[in-house]
Amino acid sequence: MPSNSRRLALLLGLLLLGVCAGCDWFTRTPQLSVPLLVAATISAVVCTWGVPRLRNLKLGQVIRQEGPQSHLSKAGTPTMGGLLVVPVGVLVGGLIAPSDLRLPGVAAITLAYMAIGGFDDWRSLTKRHNTGLSPSGKLLLQGLSAAGFLAWAAWHELITAQIALPLGWILPLGLLIWPLGLFVFLAESNATNLTDGLDGLAAGCGAIVFSGMGVQLMLRGNEGDPALAGFCAAMAGCWLGFLLFNRHPARVFMGDTGSLAMGAALAAVALLSNSLWALLLMGGIFLAESLSVIVQVWVFKATKGPDGVGRRVFRMAPLHHHFELGGASEQQVVVGFWLISAGLATLGVLLLA
Repeated sequence: MPSNSRRLALLLGLLLLGVCAGCDWFTRTPQLSVPLLVAATISAVVCTWGVPRLRNLKLGQVIRQEGPQSHLSKAGTPTMGGLLVVPVGVLVGGLIAPSDLRLPGVAAITLAYMAIGGFDDWRSLTKRHNTGLSPSGKLLLQGLSAAGFLAWAAWHELITAQIALPLGWILPLGLLIWPLGLFVFLAESNATNLTDGLDGLAAGCGAIVFSGMGVQLMLRGNEGDPALAGFCAAMAGCWLGFLLFNRHPARVFMGDTGSLAMGAALAAVALLSNSLWALLLMGGIFLAESLSVIVQVWVFKATKGPDGVGRRVFRMAPLHHHFELGGASEQQVVVGFWLISAGLATLGVLLLA
């Protein structure tokens, strides 16, 4: 199985590189394949050096007891792997167009969420418990960071108040774009965080969604958006490099350090490029994972009787655990979710480019 998972990770990387190269050929510019390949290579090298050091620092993941019992064997696997690769993606992506004002903003909010996730992971590790910051405390830090980004974007008039929809439709929002933007940051970062529950799941899906967003941005009208497209390709590359070490059986986990940064980067790119609908569609796996938790909690509370027991819609939430407890292997669930993400990304490009 380890060799099989390695082949699957390499195959996914080659497929995404091929898609980006095809887009580059079509647009006559190497805007996607080069940053993807550079970021993936550097990330793989950094992980080769950094993963053993995370292990030596005893930054081992604490596994929650109420999760699938098969996951208890993962205890002690180094976490906070996002620290190794997120800066790589941000740096390579930021060099795509140094004069573009938007890229420093996207880099700043991505690193801010990485710092929030890192603090949360550190608290969890020092307390030797699966929970670090309190949910309200983490949400507050995320909200304040997002509000700062939105204030900066408003000052520079970088976000339009009209949302682009498929088939050329436009949804005017006016001032509502700002609370929506705050919601997108909170929802997307927590959705990617919930998805990071199986070896290679969030990293693979993240690489696919970033690649899809990059292709969509290059193929849209008016010569596309090369700067943000290249940033997306670099972020896809950093997660592909990480996937070589995060595949089953994982040698490192991204932790909240990586998953929150992933969601923040996607949200920032979508808001600055008017690609919210593209993110909603291409990131359908992230949405499904988040909704499964919301539905599970709501139904359980709504049906809870005097004995404190309520109904459950899923065997366990988030959604990937539902299929795991249904008899599918971890690797089967991960590859299945990758395929769904790839299908949604393809649909998004066809509808929105």
